[in-house]
Amino acid sequence: MAIGINPTVDFAFKMLYGNPEHPAVTIHFLNSMLEGPKISQVEYLNPFQDRKYDEDKLSVLDIMAIDDRRRRLNIEMQSSATKELPQRLTFYNARSYVNQLTQGLLYGSLRQSISICVLNQPLFPEHPALLLDFRLRERSGLVLTEDLQIHLLELTKLRRTRENILRAPPVEQWAYFLLFGGTLTYDELCRLLPIPEFIEAAGILEMIQQTPEQNHLYSLRLKAQTDEASRLESTRIEALMQGRQEGRQEGRQQGRQEGEKEGLLKGRIEMIQMLQSLTGVSRSTVDELSSYEESQLSELAERLQLQLRNRGE
Repeated sequence: MAIGINPTVDFAFKMLYGNPEHPAVTIHFLNSMLEGPKISQVEYLNPFQDRKYDEDKLSVLDIMAIDDRRRRLNIEMQSSATKELPQRLTFYNARSYVNQLTQGLLYGSLRQSISICVLNQPLFPEHPALLLDFRLRERSGLVLTEDLQIHLLELTKLRRTRENILRAPPVEQWAYFLLFGGTLTYDELCRLLPIPEFIEAAGILEMIQQTPEQNHLYSLRLKAQTDEASRLESTRIEALMQGRQEGRQEGRQQGRQEGEKEGLLKGRIEMIQMLQSLTGVSRSTVDELSSYEESQLSELAERLQLQLRNRGE
């Protein structure tokens, strides 16, 4: 039986990468994402302790840590790529950098501030790279400073399969683990990725599944993410409907209808793909879902939402 714990649900994600009991998993993940000298040690600034959470005040924060080069690291999981995400990532990365400079310290004492954001939906779908690396550069590529870095791991761009994942670079192996870890058994994960850190990570997922308290907290977060996905879909549909009314008033009905239909289809497909990831179902491609009738897409979305709600109860 599959483990059934989706690593991209924020509770499981932080148990994997923000857990002081499993620093090797965090270190391996960071070394897979970042270039340069390998990290050998991390200090968690906000270690995850699930016993501090309850049903009414469940809040899972980003993972904040310092490595052995005193770089400040922020790791987070995002289920949706909202239009304000670049500004939010920039703000928090810059704030982490500025907060280092306490009274009496010089600018030269500042260390790199690095954010790693894992995305279930791509922020830059037109760019094929799985891992994007943003820094302060001149147009020619000349680097002003590497002190501020934002890395985006856009999971849906992974093209590896279980047949060749063992030969893939570590960054692709982690993307595969995050996408499919919950749909496989512990033994299957260990066979596909027979690497100590991945075996340890698979054990963490299995521990969440087998520990009633942790499984309950995971289910709460799964439900919260499902509700948020539904809210975003409703907001998108409302915006499209408003645009339809305005377009009708301006006499551009035909063009507006085509744009509305395309935007509604795109939003529905993105929602279904995110729900498939949350439920552990193999993600359909855009081409596959585009061939569905509107009624079929609606039925599929409702079925996936019902499955998530039942799992969270």
